[in-house]
Amino acid sequence: MPAPKPTSYLPRAADPDTRDAIPRKLSERVFTWAFGAIQWPWLLRSLSGGPEAARADLLSLLELPDAALPKLGSWRADAFFLRLVAEQVRAARPQSVVELGAGSTSLVAGRALMLWGGGSLVSYDQHAPFVAETRDWLARLGIPADLRVAPLGPPPEVWPGAWYQLSGVPERIDLLLVDGPPWTLHPFVRGAAETLFVRIPVGGVVMLDDAARPGERVVAARWRRRWPGFRFQFVPGGTKGTLVGMRVA
Repeated sequence: MPAPKPTSYLPRAADPDTRDAIPRKLSERVFTWAFGAIQWPWLLRSLSGGPEAARADLLSLLELPDAALPKLGSWRADAFFLRLVAEQVRAARPQSVVELGAGSTSLVAGRALMLWGGGSLVSYDQHAPFVAETRDWLARLGIPADLRVAPLGPPPEVWPGAWYQLSGVPERIDLLLVDGPPWTLHPFVRGAAETLFVRIPVGGVVMLDDAARPGERVVAARWRRRWPGFRFQFVPGGTKGTLVGMRVA
């Protein structure tokens, strides 16, 4: 039951046969690659998926065989973030989980929901072939999940880059997992996830992966200013760091 390969870090249009990258302003392209020169130490560190023992512990927690989870690292979430996701599901028993950026997190969230709480998972990703492969992968493992293709298009006005063109988003989101789009669109691209914050009830949680990177730190600072009803906390650990925000008002 091989896992699908992670999506490319170079974003492509909705049509997998399209060879041209999504059009962006020249100023955004220059800023993105200049910013990459600043955050390359974090990018290099994030290529590690964490100790093999952490991956083994995660699989044990989820009662899954070793073959169920691919080798972590590169653009996949690391074992630390995946463990946080599993523990959040076990503790809070969310009934509605929405994920931005499918992959290993889909497996972990879906399996955790099976074991604890029985909620539903809706996951979005921009690459249609990858969504299909991930859907088949989870189905072979008996893990229910609603995986959908969300093409990249114009972002909300206050954020740069591009953003998922989402459809059928649940009215209520108890747990929002943000692990996409890729930073190569723009270092602040994941900030647009705040468009879904209005759907998170009091007690609900948003989790941002790669939160140690400079770009995500800027996103976190803006979220703190713009959403005083959330209590945000940076959780150190792993290779990438995690920002956890709980709605308190």
